[in-house]
Amino acid sequence: MISRPDNARKPLLTRRRLLFLGATGLVLLPGIRMAFARAPTENRVVVVVLRGALDGLAAVPPYGDKDYAPQRGSLAFAPPGEVGGCLDLDGHFGLHPALSELLPLWQARELTVIHAVATSYRARSHFDGQDMLETGGAAHALDDGWLNRALAAMPGDGRALGLAVGPATPLILRGPARTGAYEPQQIIAPASPDFLNRLADLYEVDPLFSRALAEGLQAQALSQEVMGKPGTKPLAATQYLTAAAEGVGRLLADRRGPRVAVLEAAGWDTHQAQGLADGPLAVVLKGLGQSLVKLKEALGPAWQRTTVIAVTEFGRTVAVNGTGGTDHGTGTVALLLGGRVAGGRVIADWPGLAAKKLYQARDLAPTFDLRAALKALCRYQLEIDEATVENRLFPDSRHAPALPGLLRA
Repeated sequence: MISRPDNARKPLLTRRRLLFLGATGLVLLPGIRMAFARAPTENRVVVVVLRGALDGLAAVPPYGDKDYAPQRGSLAFAPPGEVGGCLDLDGHFGLHPALSELLPLWQARELTVIHAVATSYRARSHFDGQDMLETGGAAHALDDGWLNRALAAMPGDGRALGLAVGPATPLILRGPARTGAYEPQQIIAPASPDFLNRLADLYEVDPLFSRALAEGLQAQALSQEVMGKPGTKPLAATQYLTAAAEGVGRLLADRRGPRVAVLEAAGWDTHQAQGLADGPLAVVLKGLGQSLVKLKEALGPAWQRTTVIAVTEFGRTVAVNGTGGTDHGTGTVALLLGGRVAGGRVIADWPGLAAKKLYQARDLAPTFDLRAALKALCRYQLEIDEATVENRLFPDSRHAPALPGLLRA
């Protein structure tokens, strides 16, 4: 046995710290961090948050709109089949060439695009826009995430169904429901079995602490069984999202794993030198496409029970600015993928890009409330009752009912 540390030598993992982490479903041990649960459903949901405001007119260009090329200027793609052209989707909308790896999903009807979409937010602050995206509210009155509230509404055995990827839990997953976390890079060696055994002996008479530690050890053992031993070399930024998507896919595919995960990707704030087929935006779009394909591959047969949605806080201006980029806008796109998606279509009440049609004379006008798609995921994929979805998950949004037909029956 080891003696209880005195005030001069505080333990690396204090009782208070572990009890806090246990209460949130996350036991923090050096190495992979995760918690699992028996799932009340075999359906999976992955939310990809694209932080920085994705230019929806670049990701899914409306090349068939007669005002598209004049309004976009140097950032306008040529029609499909021409030099510098985008990839065709439906004769009106195209796909950025950097997203070419998603074209087979479109052809297999496993990809839907929702265009001219936005949250209820109408200003241009990243912080406030992401807050509204993640809380699901119509105003800044909520302090927990809509996805955490969804997890809390699902039946289970009290352990975590949700998984955050990265060093911190994003707002969308914060709240009363217990969640876990996974970091796809490892720079600290895992704690030795001897240390953990001694820690367990030290607090064996403390039921709360010992239970939290036991759950953490069980989760870590399962994560290593599914993922293999973690490495020690940090991942480059360009590799991070792909590694995270592959890891999440493998963990969600396991019958003992979580059923909901959140991935985050930065790099979408393209104020300068945005580029067209090449440039910073093309780089992050290519990484996104590759990551989503890796996610599908890692999920294996579970892909058929999976819905993935990629969302951003708002769009970007229609016209190019003076530095070859685009500024904060409003309307954008959301991408919906998965084996349960009724895909192969662009959902849009297209407002047009004529000057008089733009929002505040500068932005793609939003005509679709993103919450209608998010509600459909909660209602039909996570199988949460309508009253809870309307009243608890997305309050004050009855004007945007859950979109029917978004998923396969």
